[in-house]
Amino acid sequence: MKTLTCDLCEATAQGETFEEWMKALMPHYMQAHADVMKGKADLTPEEQKAQQQKWMIENKARFDAA
Repeated sequence: MKTLTCDLCEATAQGETFEEWMKALMPHYMQAHADVMKGKADLTPEEQKAQQQKWMIENKARFDAA
């Protein structure tokens, strides 16, 4: 089981896999960082997808390194 902090604050989430960790982090992210999510609303769908993929790659690397 790995415990990692949120990429935007000091909140933590746990998971055996990256996918489990991401699911555990999602409620926190949607509540505490809703402004970040809303800030992406003006992006095109392609830009939103690119941002999401970038987040996934960066945070998977962070999870794997932990």
